[in-house]
Amino acid sequence: MGTHEDEEKLVASGRGKWSVAGVPHKGWQCVDIEDLGEPQVQCEMCESQTIRYVHYMEHPKYEEVLEVGCVCAGNMEGDLVAAKHRETTMKSTSSKRKRWLTRKWKVSAKGNPWLRADGYRITVYERAGGWAATVSDDEKDKVFHSRRNYKTEELAKLWVFDYITKLLAPKA
Repeated sequence: MGTHEDEEKLVASGRGKWSVAGVPHKGWQCVDIEDLGEPQVQCEMCESQTIRYVHYMEHPKYEEVLEVGCVCAGNMEGDLVAAKHRETTMKSTSSKRKRWLTRKWKVSAKGNPWLRADGYRITVYERAGGWAATVSDDEKDKVFHSRRNYKTEELAKLWVFDYITKLLAPKA
């Protein structure tokens, strides 16, 4: 797996789209970031680095959304610190997500796994041949039920983790 230093050299050397006329080099905006679990796609800007954390970059004068690595993203948007911060946050979230299923879940009187985390009470339960979840915010007296069923209890729990992560994310 390459390092940020390797990617810096690729940007500096003008690899891939960095040397293609008509491809903007500045003024891009990151519209999403995704953890692929392992390095598996090639950065679409330098066309050289295999990446795990994909920054989805958009530009008003370029039709396609490019899937790029951290350093290319930082150079494209003119803010390497912001790109590195996004990636560090994603790495932290991935690590927490892996530990989520190993937490000590309690069992309700009805036999359903439940847990209090980050100000929410989470309950997962069997529904229509699958698993569903409820997330309660006692402070705001709000309850949210998963719209769909999940094949396993673990998938329902991971949906809850992702849902709460989005609720806690700072608004742009």
